[in-house]
Amino acid sequence: MSSWHQQSIPEVVSQLATDIEQGLTDEAVTTRLASYGANKLRKGKRFSAFSIFISQFKSLVIWVLIGAAAVSALLGETTDGIAIIAIVILNAVIGFFQEYRAEKAAAALANLTAPHCRVIRNGHSNVIASTEVVPGDILLLEGGDLVAADARLIEASVLHVNEAPLTGESQAVGKFTDTLPPATPLADRKNMIFLGTGVTGGTGRALVVNTGMETELGHIAKLLETAESGKTPLQHRLDRVGRALLWACLGIVVLIFGLGLLRGIEPFELFLSAVSLAVAAIPEGLPAVVTVALALGVQRMIRRNALVRHLPSVETLGCAEVICTDKTGTLTLGEMTARKLITSESLYRLSGEGYSTEGAFFVGNIETLSTDSPELFALLRASAACNDAELTLIDNQPGVIGDPTEGALLVAAAKGNITRESIEADMPRIATVPFDSDRKRMTIIRLVDNQSWAFVKGAPEVIISRCTMIRTSHGVRELTEDDRIRLTEANTLLANDALRVLAVAERSLDSIDFDRSASLNDTEIEAELVLLGLVGLQDPPRAEAKEAVAKCIRAGIKTVMITGDHPDTARAIGNELGILNKGDTVLVGAELDSLDDDALKERVSQISVYARVTAEHKLRIVRAWKARGVVVAMTGDGVNDAPAIKEASIGIAMGITGTEVTKGAASIIVTDDNFASIVAAVEEGRGIYDNIVKTLEYLLAGNAGELIVMLTAIILGWPLPLLPLHLLWINLVTDGLPALALATDPIDQGVLKRPPRRSQSELLNLDFMKRTLFAGFLTATVTLGVFFYEYKIVGGGLDQARDAAFTALVITELLRAFGARSEDRTIWQMGLFSNMRLFLIVAVSFGLQLAIHHMPTFQTLFQIEPVTLHQCVSWFAVGFIPLIILELKKVIRMRASGIRS
Repeated sequence: MSSWHQQSIPEVVSQLATDIEQGLTDEAVTTRLASYGANKLRKGKRFSAFSIFISQFKSLVIWVLIGAAAVSALLGETTDGIAIIAIVILNAVIGFFQEYRAEKAAAALANLTAPHCRVIRNGHSNVIASTEVVPGDILLLEGGDLVAADARLIEASVLHVNEAPLTGESQAVGKFTDTLPPATPLADRKNMIFLGTGVTGGTGRALVVNTGMETELGHIAKLLETAESGKTPLQHRLDRVGRALLWACLGIVVLIFGLGLLRGIEPFELFLSAVSLAVAAIPEGLPAVVTVALALGVQRMIRRNALVRHLPSVETLGCAEVICTDKTGTLTLGEMTARKLITSESLYRLSGEGYSTEGAFFVGNIETLSTDSPELFALLRASAACNDAELTLIDNQPGVIGDPTEGALLVAAAKGNITRESIEADMPRIATVPFDSDRKRMTIIRLVDNQSWAFVKGAPEVIISRCTMIRTSHGVRELTEDDRIRLTEANTLLANDALRVLAVAERSLDSIDFDRSASLNDTEIEAELVLLGLVGLQDPPRAEAKEAVAKCIRAGIKTVMITGDHPDTARAIGNELGILNKGDTVLVGAELDSLDDDALKERVSQISVYARVTAEHKLRIVRAWKARGVVVAMTGDGVNDAPAIKEASIGIAMGITGTEVTKGAASIIVTDDNFASIVAAVEEGRGIYDNIVKTLEYLLAGNAGELIVMLTAIILGWPLPLLPLHLLWINLVTDGLPALALATDPIDQGVLKRPPRRSQSELLNLDFMKRTLFAGFLTATVTLGVFFYEYKIVGGGLDQARDAAFTALVITELLRAFGARSEDRTIWQMGLFSNMRLFLIVAVSFGLQLAIHHMPTFQTLFQIEPVTLHQCVSWFAVGFIPLIILELKKVIRMRASGIRS
């Protein structure tokens, strides 16, 4: 598949046994269709709505909850079971609506193939379905065609092809028919055309060499089939939490059952108590809280131009250690821009970016007008005169119809108040000598004040060699050898800055007889030219990209640029954005091919910029990072990015320029194609994870408090201080509602100033467990103290003691929610009202707790009595004790840290 570019046309014709003039016969087509199959790509599997819904139940935490609901129902606690199942279903519904998509990424590849094409068969031109194309067919090509198969060019007349779907580079590629060296990268195979690419101009004929899954696009489809994204870090962590909870529940049942047997309790009653307590230990609200935290994060990310397709991927970004990014359109604007102009006397810098005509000319730091500089005006006028592009609005944004380079020249001219419309009105076109890859120049002849003029642009070395004069502010003079040396050096300097350089020239044609223009030799027109200057063009870095890369560095995230562009261009952009450090090398695709997977795994951490890479190279780079245990994000827009995007820990597609294939493979779509939006999404991901951790800690601390209360009572031989329905109310309402508010806490402003957490790190680590058990111990101490006081000291009876313990525990948990917002900062540092959701929910929860004490139905259901003002004040005061202790602990820790520093 990769050797056709190095073969001559006769060799290819012979190998494919075809006729270059007559094409294939009908019999040959039938035989080859049977041998090679239809020219189409395999479609990916379709997702059904049912399978997506079922996938929401893969988490072990969900199955622990389902088991808890089943046990509750068997024990007669139907209300508990229904409440738990309702939470599980709510979690699944939210996840389903966030993740629903009709098809997998590979299915979208079929949309890139042409429905019809023109071929030569039996000596005649025929329009056929592209699925019927076979190796050996002769394709006929013209502007606007979508290429129907991989083919070797046998004729090319000013043929240009947009190969962005394969290479990611939007600039059209000029094509020719010469043979190329064997090691020529895919992006440089200018004698080949490929399935799914588009002809932007010119005409040609090409001999089909590969069809269907054997094409370069088919190769990418195969890579997509082999790419595996796997579970996200959050899913792994929650699975580990689920396993821990499962073992904890089993341990509780065994412990309580054993203690009860030793104390002589009747086995069945003991079993009911033990299982009820195990069910109470499970944080029923956890899945809903995690889902809501992610869903709210999704809404925030939409406002920051990031659209999330898969909920857990929101958090994955938070632990990203490497972001592999495409260059064109992500780090850069994806729009060619004239950056510098050199005339006989000055170097001009242009402000403004992309295709917007807003901008000015500067010599040094001094702004100048084109009308103040005759040589600058002449350069801009000729740039617009030798031009076939048009400026337009595309979706209300400045855009270009035609070649991006010519569009950039038109924009530069417009900044000097020279428009294409004025050129056409004042200088009507007479003839065109089109650009050719061999000639490396283009000429348009126009009528200027009743005189014929040629306006020429092309490669500097070609144009300068054909010039004899140069325009200055004082008129035209002879081009000296010193001028040639100076301009050649200027060309080298611009090229070293990764600018694409064009030279522009003109000449009067009054001495040429245009009656014989049909047979005119272009060298007669393009000789004795007057050199006007050089134009340096570049797809410029986005203004905000440099700061976004700097944010990544501060956040401990490595940015890796992967592009199909030229190494010099990649190096210049990498240096300008701070991705490439001094002395770092740029690894090109050919060098990457020489490394096996183990060698690449060893070197990948030392490489920040890759150039001239293919889809397979990108996939290998991502796999090398993952093999090192690194959470890697991959961004891109072309089909060639899709396999790596799917394989990455987190795949990110561009929303504007991204193909449907790429978007289908991605978990997140950046709607403005901006690298800065990716960094903003990382910030959101870290904030979401922080919120999930603090919420989980708050929930488990509450459950730990309940367990300690119940275990202590059983060990001491007391009646159970809390009834099963009390525990469910606390878990779902008192703990659950504040937990939802904690999940929406504002993001810490310093979240990008710390390194990313390791994906292997545990949620339930030692520090987490210490904090959780300490908070649970404080809660249990207050609850048991109130129960003991009411039951043993006051002697108010068991119902009154349970009433007091229940409400005191609720108040303690609600107040503790304010302190749970941060491990380090106190309530006053955070601001009591900085999370108004939490403040309002705590107030509402207080109201609900008081309401159940005064509504007859709930009094009966919860076996509680109305609360007096004295009781309410007393329990409120007691409930403050854990919060005060936890806040004092923060203050002591901060002061101790300050002394050490």
